[in-house]
Amino acid sequence: MTDVLKRSLLKAAALSALAAAALVGCGKKEEPKPVPAPAPAPVAAPAPPPKPEPLKAAWVYVGPVGDAGWTFAHDLGRKAVEAEFGDKVKTTMVESVPEGADAERVIRDLATQGNKIIFATSFGYMEPMQKVAKDFPDVKFEHATGYKTAPNMRVYDSRFYQDTYMAGIIAGKMTKSNTLGFVGSFPIPEVLRNINAFTLGAQSVNPKIKTRVVWVNTWFDPPKETEAAQTLINGGADVLLQNTDSTAVLKTAEKNGKFAFGWDSDMSAFAPKAHLGSAVVDWSNYYKKSIKEVMDGSWKGDIVTRWGVPEGQNDLIKISDAVPADIKTKVEETKAAIKAGTFEVFTGPIMDNTGKERLAKDAKADDEWRGKVDFFVKGVEGKVPAGK
Repeated sequence: MTDVLKRSLLKAAALSALAAAALVGCGKKEEPKPVPAPAPAPVAAPAPPPKPEPLKAAWVYVGPVGDAGWTFAHDLGRKAVEAEFGDKVKTTMVESVPEGADAERVIRDLATQGNKIIFATSFGYMEPMQKVAKDFPDVKFEHATGYKTAPNMRVYDSRFYQDTYMAGIIAGKMTKSNTLGFVGSFPIPEVLRNINAFTLGAQSVNPKIKTRVVWVNTWFDPPKETEAAQTLINGGADVLLQNTDSTAVLKTAEKNGKFAFGWDSDMSAFAPKAHLGSAVVDWSNYYKKSIKEVMDGSWKGDIVTRWGVPEGQNDLIKISDAVPADIKTKVEETKAAIKAGTFEVFTGPIMDNTGKERLAKDAKADDEWRGKVDFFVKGVEGKVPAGK
């Protein structure tokens, strides 16, 4: 076979191989590209639990809130609750509610509105609150200064007579006439205790003390309080105390160049020349305690709570620079003894102003005795009028 022929055959074979490879390549099926799986549907986040409804709490006031006195002090306590619990509580207050039928209507309305605890802040609200409490067993009721309780109603009070006694120590030293004046609201035990404690405190430094009382038969009535204070001053009293709610007594004393005390709250700014000190009450700790008990389910009825100087609820503050240093020291020593439980304001012998013994020598009064005070101690002029 010639070289030319060999080369021709080899070339033909190579071309045939290329053609066959081309045919195989053209016939090869292309693998399909994989289709991506669909993305999973997003899982919805669980809905947050519904925010609990705030506890609704209400206060009923006998006078206007104003800027001093009894109702002002209670409203400071209500505001302390708001500051403590924030949006967990919703508070309501109704001011200047007369004692009696109006009080029952207001308390009942507050219960109907969904308030879970209601505070009634005057002695004359006791009977109306008791009636409403019977109709709303799931509502908690709290009454200030009374004595009647129920399974869903309790009483809270302050030992005002402790700071009143300390005010008496100052009054007994500062008087020049040896005659003190007291503007009384109603002749009920809590007020009579304060009149007697004021007198006993004064007599502890000045045995010549006598006390005159003018009753106004109201808790808040500035014109009546002014008139009563002026009557006392005209009768010779030169240091005054009150169991009423306005600043009128203190202002009347200053107008006449006499001395007086603030009551329930710091009144030093209203008549600074006359102001000897303020007998104050701080309700905030009690109110916060009660609200917390409702929230955690530990609130119980049929309880009477009385706090005073030892618990920080009562005090005599802003004592004037006009008060001698030795008297200030005696006040501080008395306060310390009350806190320590070594001094009781009403310790026998205690005689009334008719000469009758009301507490035996060395005997110390308990709450039952204090709750039945219906007399003036020796040194207080006049007779106790019929009850409210």
